[in-house]
Amino acid sequence: MLQTIVTHSPDETQALGARWGAEAHPGWIIGLIGDLGAGKTQLVKGLAQGIGITSRVQSPTFTLVHEYTCGRFPLYHLDLYRLEDEAAIRSAGLEQYLYQSMGVTVVEWADRWPELDRLKQQTKRRYRFVQMEPISEFERRITYEDFGA
Repeated sequence: MLQTIVTHSPDETQALGARWGAEAHPGWIIGLIGDLGAGKTQLVKGLAQGIGITSRVQSPTFTLVHEYTCGRFPLYHLDLYRLEDEAAIRSAGLEQYLYQSMGVTVVEWADRWPELDRLKQQTKRRYRFVQMEPISEFERRITYEDFGA
């Protein structure tokens, strides 16, 4: 079922992520879509907080992946912004993060990876598809849907 939440500040966006992180389980995948400045990394900071990760969370735009391992379980934070297509994603070796069961994988710019659309059809994996849109300077409309177990 499609759900929508409006946050009114970066702190509220982060708090939403923290709630999601507190209820997350290893093996979950979260795909994020939204323009630059939509609040994707802010949401991931909250996810990390909810998982119990105390490390500073940054966007992995230039490194493609950040792995945070100091929480209840690992958080794998991927950013596909600099990758053109599925072939580039595969050659970067990112596919392994979709099929791990040790932590939560978050993918920014998820719409660039068709493999994530295929996950919506699987029932064994929990996949949360999230669209983030700025409404104003600080407000964000966050629409999401859960698929799978």
